[in-house]
Amino acid sequence: MTNILDTIISRKQVEVKESKQRCSITSLEEMPLFLRETLSLKASLLDKSKSGIIAEYKRQSPSKGIINDRSAIVDVTSAYTQFGASGISVLTDTDFFGGSLEDLVEARINNIPLLRKDFIIDEYQLIEAKAHGADVILLIAACLSPAEVKRLAAFAKSLHLEVLLELHEESELEHVCDEVDLVGVNNRNLKTFAVDLEHSIKMASKIDDRFIKIAESGINETKAIHYLKQHGFSGFLIGENFMRTEDPGAAFKAFVEEINAS
Repeated sequence: MTNILDTIISRKQVEVKESKQRCSITSLEEMPLFLRETLSLKASLLDKSKSGIIAEYKRQSPSKGIINDRSAIVDVTSAYTQFGASGISVLTDTDFFGGSLEDLVEARINNIPLLRKDFIIDEYQLIEAKAHGADVILLIAACLSPAEVKRLAAFAKSLHLEVLLELHEESELEHVCDEVDLVGVNNRNLKTFAVDLEHSIKMASKIDDRFIKIAESGINETKAIHYLKQHGFSGFLIGENFMRTEDPGAAFKAFVEEINAS
């Protein structure tokens, strides 16, 4: 793990402990959204009428600082939905990414699969995700053991949440298990932050085809989408490319139109 990831996880452990004291599991289970029927990101990604893009709402990041703190989440996510996103990823980490669970609730206005993107280390966060309108949760192999991935993924399934497992390097392939639904390969090296699609393609070739494969990070050209599709990827998680513009929804629309035209 990188130093920043260690820092984030240390903070997350404190945050989860505080959240448990502030809001009980019973209270979470009594929230209206907890009882809603979840939507399938797997099914949405396989729907040929959609773009295959999981469009992300992200205000900031530890490496880039503020990306976009102007565009309202309802405006952006509604545009993503209108113009063909297969799903929407919402950053809910506050300290490092400027997000919140309330962002997830606001994005829930859209009838589209929502991914809670955060650093999940405890079952409590999965109940939180369900209670705030998520359909899918992210598990990051770099900060979990294979046994932890299996345990958390199984618990997510019991809540009818789908699971996206994110990998960065080949040593993490052992984290892939039957309890996950989708496997993401992060194109960005966590140590150097360099983007390498060839590394992702090599990784994808070693992941069983029964899993939907998602390419994550650093995708800013439509030709990369076509290239990755040729190598087994069905989903593409993109956020910064849209969020760094004045109008993320319009940027997403233009990107999808370019994909469809090429």
